[in-house]
Amino acid sequence: MPDDSLPKILIVAPNASARFGGEAFLPLNYFRILSRRGHPVHLIAHHRNQEELLSLPDCDPARMHFVPDTRWHRAIWRLFSRFPERVRDLIGGGLMTGLNEIYQARLIRKLVAEGEVDVIHQPIPVSPLIPSGLHRFGVPLVIGPMNGGMDYPPGYEDYEGGATRASIAIGRRVALLMNRLKPGKHRAAVLLVANERTRRALPNPRHPRIETLIENGIDFSKWRAPQQERSEAESGRLRLVFLGRFVRWKAIDITLQAVAMARRSGADVSLDLLGDGEGREELESLAFDLGIAEHVTFHGFKPQEQCAAILARSDALILNSLRECGGAVVLEAMAMGLPVVASAWGGPLDYLNVESGFLVHPSPREDFDRRLAGALVALAEDPALRQRMGQAGQKIVHRDFDWESKVDRMVEIYREAAAGK
Repeated sequence: MPDDSLPKILIVAPNASARFGGEAFLPLNYFRILSRRGHPVHLIAHHRNQEELLSLPDCDPARMHFVPDTRWHRAIWRLFSRFPERVRDLIGGGLMTGLNEIYQARLIRKLVAEGEVDVIHQPIPVSPLIPSGLHRFGVPLVIGPMNGGMDYPPGYEDYEGGATRASIAIGRRVALLMNRLKPGKHRAAVLLVANERTRRALPNPRHPRIETLIENGIDFSKWRAPQQERSEAESGRLRLVFLGRFVRWKAIDITLQAVAMARRSGADVSLDLLGDGEGREELESLAFDLGIAEHVTFHGFKPQEQCAAILARSDALILNSLRECGGAVVLEAMAMGLPVVASAWGGPLDYLNVESGFLVHPSPREDFDRRLAGALVALAEDPALRQRMGQAGQKIVHRDFDWESKVDRMVEIYREAAAGK
């Protein structure tokens, strides 16, 4: 039974889902952990995820409410599915959020009128620029943690066409205007940001209550290091793993080139690719052209449990993305005792240090693959180094990224917001 002495929380997150991962998983984690603790909490999600959410064993159906799926939702989805990802996320995402707010307003008013809400929490979308209208229901609003404000590193300007860059620039100006018309991010009780980059991207970087809290965390019941010592692995061999979508900014082509270079240096490097996307055929062809096809396995998307099993038998994770705001997979690998080779750009900088992995800057572009290959060779030749880095990463995630600790801090923020502090 919920504890009525605790502030009553309404989590508003139409995209909440365990099926899609990424930011969609964040609000669901808050809801499940708070529910398990007996915290009075409700969740507003979207009808398209209703069947999945109602089937979850640890979620009370009476405390979940759903925004209808209308022809306007479907029209926006169809229209912006044709656009580049950043345009789709900024402009299409903003339109979808605005449409959802129209339909969820009735649900919110009903719950507030029934005395079921002391604080509204809007954890997604994580973009700092998408406007919010959830300030207008007479209860404090907490938004975030947000993470954004990313651009490509120097030398990679061709990853976005001129039309895309122009659309993004216009979209950002329109978003700033819309944040004046829908001033939730100006009037929220608390804004949570993952880093300074995101704070600078807010419509009001001088908001009186901005706090830093990383959006991602680790559920240690799912992500555990295997019992055997990885230091017993054969020197000169490295079982590398990647998890994520096959999109251009993940730079998997550069990953494959680095693996090929490492192998030419004499290191026995293999790569498991967990994910999928439109570029899969091109990546399969590239692996063949580089002569490493027999050392690269394309698994496609796998359930979380199977991903954890493959991580458990791997030696290191690689994520040399060019525009990674977060990178929860980095934390998952660290929790399992894996060293990480990642880009020194964006999200991985919030998690990794030189003790837990290799941070390789994407610039200059001309030798990014060679520098990544150098990190792979170093890990392949020194199993003891892999073990030390893996153990250091585990200490970091246990200290700073435990979901239970994150929810502890969020409850403090709820209490302070409800009390008007």
